[in-house]
Amino acid sequence: MASYDFVFSALGLEKWCSAEQSSAPMSMADLLAKTKGTDPDAEISLWNTPFPSMDALNASCGAFPQSRDLTKGLEQGFLSIKDALSVVLDPITQPLSWFLDTALYGMLTAPWWIIIPLLLVVVQLVTKSFKLVAFVGVCLSLLAFIDYYEYAMQTLSIILVCAFLCVLIGVPIGIAMSRSNMMQRLSIPVLDMLQTLPPFVYLIPLIFLFSVTESKLYGIAIILYAIVPVIRLTNLGIRLVDKDVIEAADAFGMTDRQKLYRVQIPLALPNIMAGVNQTIMMSLAMVVIASLVSAPGLGVLVLRGIRNLELGVGLVAGLGIVILAVILDRVTKASLARINSAQKH
Repeated sequence: MASYDFVFSALGLEKWCSAEQSSAPMSMADLLAKTKGTDPDAEISLWNTPFPSMDALNASCGAFPQSRDLTKGLEQGFLSIKDALSVVLDPITQPLSWFLDTALYGMLTAPWWIIIPLLLVVVQLVTKSFKLVAFVGVCLSLLAFIDYYEYAMQTLSIILVCAFLCVLIGVPIGIAMSRSNMMQRLSIPVLDMLQTLPPFVYLIPLIFLFSVTESKLYGIAIILYAIVPVIRLTNLGIRLVDKDVIEAADAFGMTDRQKLYRVQIPLALPNIMAGVNQTIMMSLAMVVIASLVSAPGLGVLVLRGIRNLELGVGLVAGLGIVILAVILDRVTKASLARINSAQKH
């Protein structure tokens, strides 16, 4: 007698249960019990009664679905709509492949004596710090000296494209959340899910939807993983704007659009920039994982070090990722400090 036969007997479902016998293979516990010549169900007591899970109920009623039926049904349901999803998503996401391929081509085609000075000029314009420019120059020169320049530029180009798109998409969503409580209530569960999903889980449905050779496969995974901070902090920054300032703007007769662009966004800019910083850091973390699905860059070397047990390759590639992370973090924090000091004055 199985553990939960009495449940189906009490509900009068004996005929339904006997109509279909379970097709599950015999468990290891049952095999061991059979080898010993004992009946595993006869020894069940209150102490070792299993939780009424799907498999435990299936042992009592063959017609009751098993847990593997749930996962198999989910997989079959996804595969049944995969073609329709691909038809809709392919043209929408194709520009992402173009952006990524163009950025990678530009970074690798242009010579180093153009790319590195150009990056240093951008750092100078953003931070106005010669010390930081010198630090970035030394770090990039170090990566080039150890022949990791191309891998570093691939990683950097992917981060810049994905972080830019995260800001381009995430800031308007954050603004919409700040202006509508209903939008905030609907968005927060989605953001919580995106923020708590393990990074590898993002890759599972995308592998079925897109070809591994397409850049948008890893681009979408990076954007979904990294977009959450900029949305949350944009929403928070605008909501934290002093109500007295908003009332003063109303007194001057500003429209909602004028208040947004001239008052709320400038005052919320420190929070927005903090979100951009976190988005860039999360993009960098996901780029390494995305190397599993053909994302180029330093993550490929890390993966190679793991697969081939090449300790030196993996450690040096990891050091390169740390250098890029420090560069991006220092640059974004320096720009945030400039914004904060400008607002105080």
